[in-house]
Amino acid sequence: MKIYEVKDYQEMSRKAANILSAQVILKPDCVLGLATGSTPIGTYDQLVDWYNKGDVDFSEVKTVNLDEYKGLDKTNDQSYYYFMHKHLFDRVNINPDNTHVPDGTEPDAEKECARYEELIRSMGGVDIQLLGLGHNGHIGFNEPDSSFAKVTHCVDLTESTIEANKRFFASADDVPRQAYTMGIGTIMKAKKILLVVNGEAKADIVAKAFFGPVTPEVPASVLQLHSDVVIVADSAALSKIPR
Repeated sequence: MKIYEVKDYQEMSRKAANILSAQVILKPDCVLGLATGSTPIGTYDQLVDWYNKGDVDFSEVKTVNLDEYKGLDKTNDQSYYYFMHKHLFDRVNINPDNTHVPDGTEPDAEKECARYEELIRSMGGVDIQLLGLGHNGHIGFNEPDSSFAKVTHCVDLTESTIEANKRFFASADDVPRQAYTMGIGTIMKAKKILLVVNGEAKADIVAKAFFGPVTPEVPASVLQLHSDVVIVADSAALSKIPR
């Protein structure tokens, strides 16, 4: 595990974008695993900036997203399909046919999860997976549990995650209660993992996830077992790790 300590969110975003763009330059038809949420927005903005300057070309890139709310259609401005098009896909020269997000409108969870898992396998797996870190240690929508979920599955969101997400909706009642998400096993199959985290509010969970025991009660702790993990974090998020 390699940790890059940066001074602030802007530097974190630039460093993460640097790692992702290097992957695209080295392997133009690579498979990028992408994440949503507020943390990666700066990373996507930086990639768009470099694309506009002619420094990075997305024409052959393929993408798979970690997760999607179950029950939201693509036109809903809180769907992750909408998020990705707004922040990245519609701003660069990526082929829309090469971008993949779980289908939140598919009511049959077993069918959709099997389809998505097979899709990732058929693409040869993920070259680099971008992750954020939830306050309770969740990655994707893999919440604290008694065991690690192996494959893409439908998850019931915890009250803490619903609470954290309600600021994006008109009311807490509008927040979906379920989501489709890559499993921990699916994430761990990525050849490389890039995790971005910032802010003092994440300091406790950073220390617990990466310097504590590996346990499904802290889902991100499993990343300690991956052979190639890069964490880009600001000083505030790293303020409680052992030195």
